[in-house]
Amino acid sequence: MALAPVELYRDEHHACLMFTDLVEEDTQAVQANQFLIVDHGTGAIIDPGGNLAFNELYMGMVRYFSPHKLSYLIASHADPDIIASLDRWLTSTKASLVISRVWERFVPHFTKVGKTENRVIPVHDAGGILPLGQSQLHILPAHFLHAEGNFHFYDPISRILFTGDLGVSLTDGYLARTPVTDLSPHIPRMEGFHRRYMVSNKVLRLWVAMARQLEISLIVPQHGAPIMGPAIAQFFDWLDHLLCGIDLMDNQSYALPRTPISPQPVAAG
Repeated sequence: MALAPVELYRDEHHACLMFTDLVEEDTQAVQANQFLIVDHGTGAIIDPGGNLAFNELYMGMVRYFSPHKLSYLIASHADPDIIASLDRWLTSTKASLVISRVWERFVPHFTKVGKTENRVIPVHDAGGILPLGQSQLHILPAHFLHAEGNFHFYDPISRILFTGDLGVSLTDGYLARTPVTDLSPHIPRMEGFHRRYMVSNKVLRLWVAMARQLEISLIVPQHGAPIMGPAIAQFFDWLDHLLCGIDLMDNQSYALPRTPISPQPVAAG
């Protein structure tokens, strides 16, 4: 049975909830977080997830907010763990999908024919400010971290920055509920992922320069634990110096293969 969502922020008119364990731990899928933001009775889900998470997320949302009042499904990018459940959300709600214009013509592949017609709000590369209830969400450019068309989302009321695959740590849904306040012991859970999935240090430094301008109470990635307090500045400093992606490539990375691949599937675990 799924745990209750983590209440990241709440006041009389505004709330941010995080669901961390909607995918059963004994499945072969990676842990993923989903987020519900509500302002004055209007709601948005950030990175709603794949089909494995749909039923639990929908039922969990019903306890706090009517799906009929859901305005947006907001996607940082178009990976399956972000929006593979899109067809079911478009069937069960009247919400529109907010996503990079880069992915606008790809997302119909997640749905039945015609389901996305007049239901997609494409966002240009510079991002923008999206109204939500009597508030707004700031859609920030985060391209190539790791997807070609990629955005992060800043909530100015809670001062939470939702960062998709940036800041990810590999852990389970229970540990993902507890924010990290000291980055040093947390880096081993992050380093391998970031070196592989982030494109280059140049892009990281550009993003950090932008993010440092925000007043941030919490950085919340799509996998793993939130980052808060002193760990936020430590995270920015770590990214400023992290070599990753194409920084690590050389001619051996593109050598002709010689190792045979077994035709037999490998058991998970």
